[in-house]
Amino acid sequence: MTADDSFGRLDDDDYPAYTMGRAAEMLGTTQGFLRALGESRLITPLRSEGGHRRYSRYQLRIAARARELVDQGTPIESACRIIVLEDQLEEAQSINAEYRRTAESSNPTAAA
Repeated sequence: MTADDSFGRLDDDDYPAYTMGRAAEMLGTTQGFLRALGESRLITPLRSEGGHRRYSRYQLRIAARARELVDQGTPIESACRIIVLEDQLEEAQSINAEYRRTAESSNPTAAA
């Protein structure tokens, strides 16, 4: 990957740009917390060629949500499950909204 390729990926939410140390620092948490999220399979960081964990901005948002729940007293396993369910609900709502738009555009009189 060239430098130009790397710069083009900086806006990519899924690009694993952050080391574990930097990710923990940004979230104000420990590296152990990030490892626990990985063990719970909430997030699966990519690995560098040297085997080091690398996190994307998307994964950091998920980890931040987990930290928020844990800080409120939710056990980490429960926090992970809540986040998975929230994600599934959001996806279902998105699919439902798309279905409605498609149905309304194909039959405008039924929507009235």
